[in-house]
Amino acid sequence: MDVALNAAGRRKKVVLLGSTGSIGCSTLEVARLLPERIELIGLAANGSVDALAKQVRETGVKHAALYDISKLDQLRAAVPSDVKIYAGPEGLAELATLEDAEMVLVSIIGTAGLWPALAAIEAGKDLAVASKEILVMAGEVVTAAAARKGVKLIPVDSEHNAIFQCLDGHRGGEKEVSRLILTASGGPFRCLPAEKLPEVTLAQALKHPTWEMGRKITIDSATLFNKGLEMIEAKWLFGIGMERIDVVVHPQSIVHSMVEFIDGSVLAQLSTTDMCFPIQYALTWPERLAGGLKPLDFVKLAKLDFEEPRHADFPALKLARDAGLTGGTLPAVFNAANEIAVDAFIAGAIRFPDIWRVVAETMHAHEVMPASSLESTIMADAWARREASGRLGAVAK
Repeated sequence: MDVALNAAGRRKKVVLLGSTGSIGCSTLEVARLLPERIELIGLAANGSVDALAKQVRETGVKHAALYDISKLDQLRAAVPSDVKIYAGPEGLAELATLEDAEMVLVSIIGTAGLWPALAAIEAGKDLAVASKEILVMAGEVVTAAAARKGVKLIPVDSEHNAIFQCLDGHRGGEKEVSRLILTASGGPFRCLPAEKLPEVTLAQALKHPTWEMGRKITIDSATLFNKGLEMIEAKWLFGIGMERIDVVVHPQSIVHSMVEFIDGSVLAQLSTTDMCFPIQYALTWPERLAGGLKPLDFVKLAKLDFEEPRHADFPALKLARDAGLTGGTLPAVFNAANEIAVDAFIAGAIRFPDIWRVVAETMHAHEVMPASSLESTIMADAWARREASGRLGAVAK
C-alpha cells in the first residue's frame, strides 16, 4: 500500500521554519514517529548551515531556506544539487507559500517569523504557531488575516496547545469560559530571595528546571516574560480578554494549562514534559494518533503543586497584563524591549533585574497608537528597540 495513504488518513505536507532550534528538532522527531501521516517538504534555519544540511539529507526535502544570506554558498555545497535553496526574509516567505504545503509551522524566535507567517496565511496555508512573538507583536493583523483567508491558527506552545485541546469541541464558545489558566514552572529562581536576583548569572538563568529550550526562551522563562508573552498570545488565539487570563506556578510542569468554565468546572491537559506532545497534536489535528510518546505514570507523580506567582519580585506578568489591556502598539513595544534587554543580559551588559526595568521604562515612554495596520506595528517595534537600547546604559553594571 502507498505510504501516502492508509486506512487512517493521508500524509500532511508541512513546511518547518526554524528547523534547527529545539522546537524544530522535536518536530522532526514527530515526523519520524509518524512517517505515514506527516511529510516535511521544506526546512528553514537562521544560520546553522551544518545542522540544516544534515536535516535536509536525512529528510530528503527538496526545499531549504537560510535566513543568513552570507552562508548561502556553504549550504549549496552541503546539500544535494536537486534541493532548491531560498535565502533571506524573502526566501522564508517563498518557502512558506510552496504550492504543495498544507501547513506551515513557524518556530522562529523573535519577530523574524512574522513575514513568512503572514505570507503563509495569504497563500491559504494553515499555521502552526510556535513563535509567540507573531501574535504578541501583530495579533490583530494576524488573526484578521487568518479569518479573512479561512485558515486555522493552531498553537504549538505547550500551554496554548493545552487550552486548545481543552476547548476543542466545546460548543458554548467564549461566553461559557470563566478563565484561562496558564501554568508556569516558575523558572530556576522560583524560590530565590528577591535580594539575590541582582547576583544571578547567565549560566544560572540558562538552567531551566524542567524544559530543554533555546537561550532566549530560557531567559524569558526565568524572568516570567515568557509567561507574559503567552498571556497576550492567548488573548488573540482564543478571543478571551486579558482580565480573564491568569497564571499559576506549577513546578512539575505536568499540567500544561487549564480552562475554568462559568459553572466552576475546570478542564486540564496533562502530559510529560516533552514538546513532541503538543507538536504532534498541532500537526495531526483534528485526529489523535499513537506516536509512541511516553504516557504519564500517575503513581510515580505522587503530587502536583500549585503556587501564586511572585508578582512583586517578577513584574513581567503585570507588565504583560498592562500591555494586553491597553492594546494598540504597546504589546509590540513590550516584546521588542524585552528582546533588546535579554540580548543585553546575555552579553553581560546589564543585570538580571534590569531586564524588567528596561521593558517597564520603554513601555512608560511609549505613545500608544492603534495596531490595526502592520505599518504601525513595525514602527512601534523599531521605536521600542531604539528606546530600549538607549536605556541600557542607564542600568548597566
